[in-house]
Amino acid sequence: MDINEIMALLPHRYPMLLVDRVLDVTKNERISGYKNVSINENIFNGHFPGTPILPGVIILEAMAQISGVLGFFSSGQKVDDGMLYLFAGVDKVRFKHPVVPGDQLLLSSEVISVKRNIWRFSTTAKVDDKLASEAVLLCAYRYRDNIE
Repeated sequence: MDINEIMALLPHRYPMLLVDRVLDVTKNERISGYKNVSINENIFNGHFPGTPILPGVIILEAMAQISGVLGFFSSGQKVDDGMLYLFAGVDKVRFKHPVVPGDQLLLSSEVISVKRNIWRFSTTAKVDDKLASEAVLLCAYRYRDNIE
C-alpha cells in the first residue's frame, strides 16, 4: 500500500501519520510496513538537542497505527466510515534499541485474537534487523460519534 491507500484507512494526518508504506498484508493475520525517520521531524528539536532519539511513545504509536491498518483492512472499514481505532491497553512493552534520524523503522503486527470490537496484536519495530521495540496492543473500534 502506498501513502494514499494508507490515508484511506487511517484517520491520522501530518504530523501524526507514522506509517509511510505497507509492504505486506494478510487479512486477519499479519502486516508489515515502515516509517522513515527524518531529522526534519519536529520532535527532534526537543528530544534530545544534540542527540536526537525517537521517543518510545512515538514508536509505540507507529506500531498501533500499523495494527490499525491491519484491523481496518481486515474488517473492510475506511476512514470515511466514521470509525476510529483506539488504544484499549498496552502490555509487555520493551524498548531494546534507540531509533535515530536516518533509520527506517520496520513495523510488523500479527493478530492474536479478536473478540467483539476488541483486537489484540503482537507488534514489533526493528531497525536493520535489530529489535527496537515490542509490545502487545489492545485496540477497540468505535464510531466517532460514540467517543466520550
